[in-house]
Amino acid sequence: MSRSGAQAFSVGGAIGTLGGLIGLGGAEFRLPVLVGHFRFPTLEAVILNKVTSLNKVTSLAVVAASLPLRGMAIPWAAVFAQWAVVVNVLAGSLAGAWLGAHYATRMKAEWLNRVIFVLLIGLALGMLFGHDHLNGNHAGMADGTLRWIAGLVAGVGIGAVAAVLGVAGGELIIPTLVLLFGIDMKLAGSLSLCISLPTMLMAFARYRQSDAFAACGRERAFLIWMIGGSLVGSAVGAALLGSVPTDWLVWGMGVILFISAVKVFHHRH
Repeated sequence: MSRSGAQAFSVGGAIGTLGGLIGLGGAEFRLPVLVGHFRFPTLEAVILNKVTSLNKVTSLAVVAASLPLRGMAIPWAAVFAQWAVVVNVLAGSLAGAWLGAHYATRMKAEWLNRVIFVLLIGLALGMLFGHDHLNGNHAGMADGTLRWIAGLVAGVGIGAVAAVLGVAGGELIIPTLVLLFGIDMKLAGSLSLCISLPTMLMAFARYRQSDAFAACGRERAFLIWMIGGSLVGSAVGAALLGSVPTDWLVWGMGVILFISAVKVFHHRH
């Protein structure tokens, strides 16, 4: 089908706006659209989703620039103080990202569709029923060898899921930091950036070895338009933040993700 720049920009803008409203990159919503609406083969869609998600570099720069201005809300000292936690989870997520991308490029298309279907349904259910559990204070697991192993294992899972779906993984990293390490949710959002970007780059490096990576060059104009729309949409979403109750947004996005997963990937089995 025809993939016009206007379509890519408008879809990217809509997804970016929704992602900006709920604090996610929107890649989990973009993947079903790339497959279902724009008719990309699944592996190509995953890689294109990963490339589009790398516009988070821009978001990172914005967040980094704004952190010093946020006063005591998220001071740099608080971020740096958690370096051991970042290293713990990141060590696992880098390995998981490489393994996830490696097996994604070797799976048959029908099996990749099944894996993505299950993962998207899991994310949708987590969004629908797990959000409330992140509110309030969490003690986390006691510091020690067991927590280090748990963080490493969780990181491997996060990296693998992020690689297979082509997402940044913040929707998995933040709950892990809050529930396992007892980190405040706002601080966890900042720390997740320190983990997600290297994880994305690791998966991206592995996907470069795949024949499907050629889609990035072939669809360069499409990617540019979609990234541009995503950036504009993210800004709009951030500007509208607070205009709609967060719980409504999370539930709404969970329903959309669930329906999208069933509609697109269930029928591709």
